[in-house]
Amino acid sequence: MICLGAVSGFTLCLPTGVALAQSSLPAVTVDAPQERARPSAARPSRRAATTRAVRTNRAARAPQAAPAAAASGAGAGERANGPVRGFVATRTGTATKTDTPIIETPQSISVVTTDQVKNQGAESVGAALRYTAGVSGDVNGGSDTRFGGLQIRGFDMTMPGLYLDGLRLPSSQYVHFLGLEPYGAERLEVLKGPSSVMYGGSGTGGILNYVSKLPTAYQFGEMSVSGGSFNRYQGQFDVGGPANKEGTVLWRLTGVVRDGETQVDFTKDNRVFVAPAVTFKPNDDTTITLLANYQKETTGWGLQFLPASGTAFANNGRFIRNTFFGGEPNFNQFDTEQASVGYLLSHDINEALTFRQNLRYSWMHNEQRSFYGTGYASPADEAAGLMSRYGAGGASTINSFAVDNQLQGKFVTGILSHTTLFGIDYRNTSFRDAASGYSTGKINVFAPVYTNTWTNDGPYDDKGVKQSQMGLYAQDQIKLGRLSFLLGGRQDFATTDLDNHLNRTSATTDASAFTGRAAVMYNFDNGIAPYFSYAESFLPVLNVNAAGELLKPETGVQYEVGVKYQPVGINALITLAAFDLTRSNVVTFGAPPAYIPEQTGQVKSRGVELEGTATLVEGFNIRGAYSYIDAVVTQDPVNVGKAPTTVPLNRFALWTDYTLQGGPLAGVQVGGGIRYVGSTFGDDANTFKVPASTAVDALLAYTKDNYRLALNVTNIADTRYVAACYGYTSCFYAEGRKAIAKLTYRW
Repeated sequence: MICLGAVSGFTLCLPTGVALAQSSLPAVTVDAPQERARPSAARPSRRAATTRAVRTNRAARAPQAAPAAAASGAGAGERANGPVRGFVATRTGTATKTDTPIIETPQSISVVTTDQVKNQGAESVGAALRYTAGVSGDVNGGSDTRFGGLQIRGFDMTMPGLYLDGLRLPSSQYVHFLGLEPYGAERLEVLKGPSSVMYGGSGTGGILNYVSKLPTAYQFGEMSVSGGSFNRYQGQFDVGGPANKEGTVLWRLTGVVRDGETQVDFTKDNRVFVAPAVTFKPNDDTTITLLANYQKETTGWGLQFLPASGTAFANNGRFIRNTFFGGEPNFNQFDTEQASVGYLLSHDINEALTFRQNLRYSWMHNEQRSFYGTGYASPADEAAGLMSRYGAGGASTINSFAVDNQLQGKFVTGILSHTTLFGIDYRNTSFRDAASGYSTGKINVFAPVYTNTWTNDGPYDDKGVKQSQMGLYAQDQIKLGRLSFLLGGRQDFATTDLDNHLNRTSATTDASAFTGRAAVMYNFDNGIAPYFSYAESFLPVLNVNAAGELLKPETGVQYEVGVKYQPVGINALITLAAFDLTRSNVVTFGAPPAYIPEQTGQVKSRGVELEGTATLVEGFNIRGAYSYIDAVVTQDPVNVGKAPTTVPLNRFALWTDYTLQGGPLAGVQVGGGIRYVGSTFGDDANTFKVPASTAVDALLAYTKDNYRLALNVTNIADTRYVAACYGYTSCFYAEGRKAIAKLTYRW
């Protein structure tokens, strides 16, 4: 027997033939600031060597923020939730909840680093995803101030797919936690395909994990001011460092203040964001980071429901301006306050065992009102450009508590090395949605006249929903030389209660499911790593149908085969993946104005993705992405064999930038990118198409000493194009040209 020491009051022993892993990955995850190995009392003869390794690991894994002067090779000193110099991340914790190299992760995952967000001038999470294979963060157009339209592998993931530091962000039927300010993120990670084994109720296409900036072990600071198109002015800051000379208390404070508008008339885009964080390290084995964020949005409805006639195709030779506002200026509100507070705890029980607990409470309140276009009521109205409208106004409040407990172990059984993970997580979410209907007259989409008159038609919805979900999961990452296996399983239990306050009815439903994941991968010594994986998903749905009944859970299954390539001696990572993805009990929304959800059947999505990132020489970054996605409805009362709306067959994006390193122009940075989105069907019956589009972005910057002056221009040609249509009455324009100049000072 080999005994590991006291674990919660008892001694853990392994049978003969089972030994501690001598070479394993650092036990750092996206959910913990850092983890440290320590010498084992069971092997005093190796104490000196172990102590040296521990010191090295501690130095490498200290939470740092990659200063501008720091150099990094492929993954040098990188940890799963830490900073990255350049565009190439090499480690992740989102896929397995363990700190694992991406080249050893048998599932497709994309990481958007802070440097990429900065160089591309992305001012929203959606914009930051524009150069990611198989992903769109702005399906509904860049003027959607609600952060809607997140799509992964052909499936909408806005409601079930948003995570903050590994814990799901809640949603109601009408609203969801807005995309947090990207300036507060250390990295954005997109895990593609079903992910329920690790995360419980989640969507079929994948998840987006927003990884927060953490306190640093050294003092630093940054301040920026920017301004540009749409009367947009913004200030931001990011400061932090040790709070005491021993370095056992670290802190960080990040904030943004913005006053601006959007390309849509009468629509604001004002924001206040602040995110404090404090890390305590009482000893070498324990780290706890307290995290909080607060965000307030004062905007309007940038998302405009416009008819296809005049947007996707001409209306008697005419097109509606992409600045057109289809509502009434005095009936235009989308105001949101959201906040969360929690902690990330990590404790090394001994050399082989680590306990982690991630906990968060989240709250949101939203008030909104707007008129939506419902199309042309007749051919005569279409010829005249008279769009009918329907209005709604109401409020939503969401409260959510989530906790994830993890026990990670590393050991060897014979010729196999293991990284095991056992977890119990729990989430309790409640929300209340209330809405009233409003009516007003038609508006001329080509020559609008606003009357600011309307009639209140009374309430049509007032319901409260509570949902609790508990999951038990286990995972084993097994290595046999260069061959590795991943096995995981999870049992979920969910209870949903609905109270309809309008008709005084209630409903309760229980759901449970077992989901699994299995994968195999081989890492050649030349950096090539082929893999095959299978994964399942399970998602309890919060929506109700026309009869007031809670909908059935959605389920998903994916088969994925791919190859990853990390060239030896080159800071680059390339992924090629082919997938077959099936989503069942699909939820769709009916025609306006009610948009009543219903479950229509099944959709299959098959495709190929190619993505590459590289920092080839100092100052030169490149990111390219291509996806081919063939999505088709396989079960439906009407549309079997049709393609879902908004899903292009082909999507391509390429970005590159270079900073001159010497000579009189040293510090000058130039860059640019091109984004192509293929045509999509505009309605469920596939009777018309939204044309393909191409947009070009550009960067010009200059860095001198501690100052950086940058100009980013997106859609530089000001191309007018439709981002998506959900039928003849609901089309959304993409964002036109936007130029933002920013001055940054670092110390």
